[in-house]
Amino acid sequence: MYNKGTIIPGLAIFVLIVTSPLWLNAFMTGSTVPKVELPQGGEKQCVASATEMRANHMQLLNEWRDDVLRDGNRVTVMVDGKVYRKGLQMACMECHTNKEKFCDSCHEYASVKPYCWDCHLTPELAATKKETH
Repeated sequence: MYNKGTIIPGLAIFVLIVTSPLWLNAFMTGSTVPKVELPQGGEKQCVASATEMRANHMQLLNEWRDDVLRDGNRVTVMVDGKVYRKGLQMACMECHTNKEKFCDSCHEYASVKPYCWDCHLTPELAATKKETH
């Protein structure tokens, strides 16, 4: 009358299918966060801590962009007595010179496509332009 022979196995299969992502995540090893290439040489200080930069670097860059381009505020940023010029190429890329090993490794891992390079030159291209001019 209730078709227990088909309903119970059907429910069991349904529950297994619905919960399969949980089971897969429980037993599979996670992917490893990429190790970024840090600046060569002595200077290891940044405008913020590594943890804060990982979480909020895009917010910081957007604030700097708005300050410089929209408000005309090109005032430098001082952190612990060190002066930084606002901008991706004038601050960040001075130390983090390899886009592929620094920026791209994390952005590919996070599956994001930042629009920074629509306007900015990569450090390699900027160096080439300096040499030709």
